[in-house]
Amino acid sequence: MGAFFYFDLAQYLSLETLKANRDKLLFYTDAHYTTAVALFIGAYILQTAFSLPGAAVFTLAGGFLFGSIVGTLYANIAATAGATLAFLAARYLLRDWVERKFGDRLDPIQKGFARNAFNYLITLRLIPIFPFFLINLVSGLTRIKVGTYVLATAIGIIPGGFVYANAGRQLGTINSLGEIASPRVLGAFALLGLLALVPLLYRKFAGRQP
Repeated sequence: MGAFFYFDLAQYLSLETLKANRDKLLFYTDAHYTTAVALFIGAYILQTAFSLPGAAVFTLAGGFLFGSIVGTLYANIAATAGATLAFLAARYLLRDWVERKFGDRLDPIQKGFARNAFNYLITLRLIPIFPFFLINLVSGLTRIKVGTYVLATAIGIIPGGFVYANAGRQLGTINSLGEIASPRVLGAFALLGLLALVPLLYRKFAGRQP
């Protein structure tokens, strides 16, 4: 991770770099499809597991190279695997460090998970209240089951993944990542996230009925 920032490797995970190398990337993918898929998924897993910047660019590249649907699938597999590795590292290897660094963010997430971990995590994935990497790490300090975490993460990132992968199909017309995450798109994600909370709200208010 230190080498990533020391050598400023983030400059290579940018929209500009992706657009500048689009022809080379397409040529390599066409000639070595299986290897390209393995490299894409492997690099994306490492990016997510180490909480490095560049997830949006990876997903754009997935759509650009493999198509909207398949690109979304590959990005989902990689992001879910990487998020799970970060989650497990926080739970079993870096627990003390994560607690010192982000312990103040733990309480609201812990309470949400106590009500309904699956629905609450889907909501967190859909509505960016907290950064993606932060949810990965802090979730490792909670009692959420690994299987629940993996499934909720995989489902929760599908809408956002598809939006970016689909945008990757029109890579040449995109000038900034901000053009993709428009207020309308963010509003749609928020609505989906609120829908995931409906069962929680229903049980909460139904329980107050005499």
